[in-house]
Order: sequence, then structure tokens, then C-alpha cells
Amino acid sequence: MKISARNQLRGTVKAVKPGAVMAEVVVELADGQEVVAAITLGSAQELNLKVGDNVVAIIKSTDVMILSQAD
Repeated sequence: MKISARNQLRGTVKAVKPGAVMAEVVVELADGQEVVAAITLGSAQELNLKVGDNVVAIIKSTDVMILSQAD
């Protein structure tokens, strides 16, 4: 499958926290950083996400916020 999103981060599912409507998925990247995504519960179930699964987090956004930490 080809997609236009350039920001593709490969990692491993560290946690799946299902809620009533949404599921929080924590993906650990190779360098130890984590990406947390909120997806629909139905999507999480359809993907059958489990801890230890290899996944790709695809980030496609028109808005990105930057916080300056300079003094």
C-alpha cells in the first residue's frame, strides 16, 4: 500500500488502553521514545493490536504546535 504521509515511525506496541469509544495506543520507537495515539476502539479491535506487535505510526497533520524551551 502506498500512502502520501512522510512521517512514518516504526515501533513496537507497548500498551493498548481501551476506553468506551477510543483506545490509547503507546508505541515505543527503536530509540526508546514513545508515540501515543488515540484511535477508535473499533479500529484497535479490527487491527487486533497487542503488546509486542510491530507497527508503523503514520503522522499526517495540517497543524503542528512547537513550544520553544529557550530561556
